Amino acid sequence: MTVSPGDEAPRAGVDRAFRDAVTFSFGDSEAKVFGLARVGLGGGGASGFAVVYSGDELAGASTEASVAAGDVEAWDAVSAAGVRSKVETPLEAWAVTYDGDEAGFDLRFEAISAPAALDGEDPVARVGGLAGYEQLCSVTGTVRVGGRSIAVRCLGQRGHLWGAPDWSRIELARTLSAWMGADRAVTLTAVRPAKAKHHDEEAIAGFLFDGGTPVAIFDPRLSTTYDGELRQRRAGLELWMQEEGGHALRAAGEVLCGTTVELGDLRLDSAFFHWRMEGRQGTGRYDVLRRASAGWQGNSRRRR
Repeated sequence: MTVSPGDEAPRAGVDRAFRDAVTFSFGDSEAKVFGLARVGLGGGGASGFAVVYSGDELAGASTEASVAAGDVEAWDAVSAAGVRSKVETPLEAWAVTYDGDEAGFDLRFEAISAPAALDGEDPVARVGGLAGYEQLCSVTGTVRVGGRSIAVRCLGQRGHLWGAPDWSRIELARTLSAWMGADRAVTLTAVRPAKAKHHDEEAIAGFLFDGGTPVAIFDPRLSTTYDGELRQRRAGLELWMQEEGGHALRAAGEVLCGTTVELGDLRLDSAFFHWRMEGRQGTGRYDVLRRASAGWQGNSRRRR
């Protein structure tokens, strides 16, 4: 899949299950603020989700679905859950704002990598029903927590995904990122079919960002330790870059902050991790999205 500036525009699908969304995530370990914002189109309207953490505490979160939206040609015409985004320069620069009651942010994302594209023919895309691309970014701006305004300068990620996922056929989907520096990062997507009986039946794809160039990982392996309520607590990565020879790159991560949110029929466990990899340290996002009926019942939001 070749990504072009035209791919930045919102997409319209014939199927009512079709969804198109852009996601922004960032983590400033020095300022100790982390956040995620998503805004999307589908099902005849707009939807949004945002979360902000200060240290290991949930500072604010918002969700909204089925907001009225007509035919739109640019993302700045889409707003939900207090989230609005704008493509300033296609595949190069974006702005995103979140205006919540308890927290918010006003940030600029600038690409420091080429797009890592997930083609619609990839096994992960076929099982998950989604295609798109992710880019490693530098992030600057301010985060609001209560009455405080916090300047941030850190790494983050911007992604654009579209498709028609069929959750009757999906058990869970996991998305992970580890930002180890401007010249080194990892992204990974794993989707487990509903009838899978073992962990190794997941479809999984990943990229290693090396000096701004995304390189497909030949055999990415992810292991996760969950708590009693199936929230991700620790994770390990084993990344084999080639079919034969060489050695695996390894990384280990543990949760810094996170929360659980009900999104209609789905449950999202959203978390930020501290990562260690090959002598480097960094931060990143680790989300697990599953059907709400899949082994969990509880409150719509809960702090770690």
